[in-house]
Amino acid sequence: MEEEIEDWVENRGVDFLERVGIESGQVVLDFGCGRGNYSVSAARVVGENGLVYVLDKNNERLDELVGVAKEQDLKNIERIDANGELKISLGDKSIDAVLLYDVIHLVGKNDSSTVRDRKRLYEEIYRVAKDDVLISVYPTHLTTHTDIVSLEEVRQEIEQYFKFEKKIFLRLVHDDNIENGEVLNFRGKVK
Repeated sequence: MEEEIEDWVENRGVDFLERVGIESGQVVLDFGCGRGNYSVSAARVVGENGLVYVLDKNNERLDELVGVAKEQDLKNIERIDANGELKISLGDKSIDAVLLYDVIHLVGKNDSSTVRDRKRLYEEIYRVAKDDVLISVYPTHLTTHTDIVSLEEVRQEIEQYFKFEKKIFLRLVHDDNIENGEVLNFRGKVK
């Protein structure tokens, strides 16, 4: 299975992210990037004139991702260590695109403040996002880890901050498997 994931990251990940709307020269935030299954592909799409910020609270995974970036001579990946707080150490209106893949269910997971924490996450992303930002979300594990039970509820929650653009059904990486999934795209801020 690991070879299939590596092949996806090396080959199909670029096509996936281009279909989602990531473009050359953009500044992308991969929030909750894990080991970087999307980060590496995003770095290839944005190219040397773009930048991918990788943010995760798991330092070991960030170390692994930075090592892969060095091995592949990707100089446009920048690490942001997180301590679990919903504060992104970037300037206002500095991000063109945000990837929220397989992460929403983890926000507020260990306490009863899940809704409040997701709201803080969306507010913080709103702060760092440019006005015409692309927010791409792959919501997973909803019924087992959150109070949200459907993609429609995720959409409605995020639409308080960003304008819904479209759903895209694609093959992607999830929990170290290749599977079909629905990605929700939002484009631009709700004023």
